[in-house]
Amino acid sequence: MKRPTIYDVAERAGVSKSLVSLVLRDSPRVSAERREAVLAAMRELDYTPSRLAAGLAGTRTRSVGVVIDDFANLWFVEALAGLRESLASGGYSLSVADTRLNAHLSLDPIAVFRALRVDGVVLAGEASPEAVRRLGVPAVVLGTRALGGDDVAGRGAGSGTDPAVPVIASDEAEGGRLAVRHLAGLGHRRIACVSGPGASAGERERGYSDEMRTLGFEPNVVRAAETSEAAARAVAGELWAGSRTAERPTAGAIDAPTAVFAVNDPMAVGVIGAARAAGRAFPEELSVVGYDDSPLAAYALLSLTTVSGDSRHVGEQAGRTLVSMIEGAERPVSMRFVPRLVERASTVPPAR
Repeated sequence: MKRPTIYDVAERAGVSKSLVSLVLRDSPRVSAERREAVLAAMRELDYTPSRLAAGLAGTRTRSVGVVIDDFANLWFVEALAGLRESLASGGYSLSVADTRLNAHLSLDPIAVFRALRVDGVVLAGEASPEAVRRLGVPAVVLGTRALGGDDVAGRGAGSGTDPAVPVIASDEAEGGRLAVRHLAGLGHRRIACVSGPGASAGERERGYSDEMRTLGFEPNVVRAAETSEAAARAVAGELWAGSRTAERPTAGAIDAPTAVFAVNDPMAVGVIGAARAAGRAFPEELSVVGYDDSPLAAYALLSLTTVSGDSRHVGEQAGRTLVSMIEGAERPVSMRFVPRLVERASTVPPAR
């Protein structure tokens, strides 16, 4: 069956094509009677406007592109929910692109969004400085991201980015400090950190190391190849000199950490798995703190103490800021929010 066009809608409603275009743009120049006639015709024909065609005609497409690092990252679940809520009131649709998904095709998701003529872009993943410069539409950075070279967005208002690209993020270095202060308050002194690649992980690790030194403790960091459960599990064994057995009940116990801060919740799960494989009781012999307060952390079986950057709220604010930029309502302003610790059963005082 042939797909209905704007000409079919105009004919069914008994109006001109230009008037249908005005209705699609929500123009106040259309009378209520004619607007309803056009909308009724669209419903009868099951007509879907072409956003790309609207962009080619010079009007807004009411679409926003979101560039993320990895669909497997649970942090994005709540952040995208917040974005959706703040963009829905303006009638904007969301299109999400993973920088890794089509890497084999050498497709730059930012270039793809430019071709689709989106009204704005949310950078929730790392991008090249050239791609950011060529955006051509309003953009916001969501979270702590490296945008080319060693520049890190999120340490301050617009740090490492074009001032016209505001950064909406949680203070992730402070989150690392929060985790250490919590564990130290329980009596832990040998606190390790399992980190990984990326600007966000780097900021959380930096906060951990700064607070450890402030408290007079020696930082102990191991870094995984990825910020995943499997990658963390693979390297966490380095924290213990050996695995205990019935013949060697104290193996790996001397100077081993009594607590671990992992830079995200899946990595915390990997640490717990590695600890159990090494014969360590969790949480009696090893307290673990994660980061992001993902849905995973609240599972009763895990009950993971974690740092929350309130990704839903950060996502909402990023959406509001982008809409304001698209509609020219205000100058872009970077924002950084204070994280909080969510205490659960995975952290206890160290065993004597």
